[in-house]
Amino acid sequence: MIFIALVFSIMDVSAQDKDKKIVTEKFVVKGNCNLCKERIENAALMKGVKFVEWDKMTDTLKVIYRIDKVTLDDLHKAVAEAGHDTEKVKAKDEVYNTLPACCLYRDGDGKH
Repeated sequence: MIFIALVFSIMDVSAQDKDKKIVTEKFVVKGNCNLCKERIENAALMKGVKFVEWDKMTDTLKVIYRIDKVTLDDLHKAVAEAGHDTEKVKAKDEVYNTLPACCLYRDGDGKH
């Protein structure tokens, strides 16, 4: 009987570990240059995020994070608040307009 109780205790711990699941997501974030890269990655690097990398050639942000600490929506909102449109959230014009000229990706001037 003690052995069975120990097995159930171990199973309970395993169930708790599932709540701390780490996931990898990729989503589109608009930007132009290395200044954009730094801003986007810093915006996405919040508590619970283990890794961020924005690829300026594909406009893709890769994020590895703990789902018990951060949500995908949190990440989209944080990046948009830094002035960069994501596939789910558009940055406010007031914030976008404060970006350096080289970072104004909506103008269609292309990548730097």
